[in-house]
Amino acid sequence: MEITIMRVGTVTERLHALEPGAGVGIRGPLGQPYPLDKYKGREVLIVGGGVGLAPLRALLFALFEDMDAYKKIIVRYGARTPKDIVYKDAVLKGWDKKNLDVMLTVDVKDDTWKGNEGVVTTILEKDKLSADTKNGVAVVCGPPVMMKFTTFKLLELGYPPESIYLSMEKNMSCGIGKCGHCRIGPYYACKDGPVFTYSMIQSEQKIWD
Repeated sequence: MEITIMRVGTVTERLHALEPGAGVGIRGPLGQPYPLDKYKGREVLIVGGGVGLAPLRALLFALFEDMDAYKKIIVRYGARTPKDIVYKDAVLKGWDKKNLDVMLTVDVKDDTWKGNEGVVTTILEKDKLSADTKNGVAVVCGPPVMMKFTTFKLLELGYPPESIYLSMEKNMSCGIGKCGHCRIGPYYACKDGPVFTYSMIQSEQKIWD
């Protein structure tokens, strides 16, 4: 089992300072997984932003185990700068898989960056994306504002709401659907999600907050 932890504050600083063999507590897994059976025989577009690539990496590894079951796997990933790219070595090498279409972008480039500059929706334009939008599925994970505008772009491209899968990461306190902190309308991210189709939650207010 592998866990990705970004060093961003007091708790994660302490975790990064631990020595090999130190004990940590883990609660989970919570909620529902990606429904891989519904993806089989279809194109799978994966759109990640920032550290949102962490759960998508696990999905990708699951898809890699049976790549012939999917018509095509497409990855579109954006980070703030080249230094912020998660799993940089693997991503830049395209995970060394055939039939895998990978494109990256950064919001702000530096002298080392030769790829696209702009938010992730700029690499979802038709000149940079060849996808079966009517019959394929799209999976999105990243910061709320990125997920919001990515979802709108996918709808514009022709993906049906029921074919857009969103990883709605919320503050899961109790983990059993009782405290209400992760509630999205009638759903709880901790037990009903965090993976929802856009059709399930599109009528709820403030889903991107």
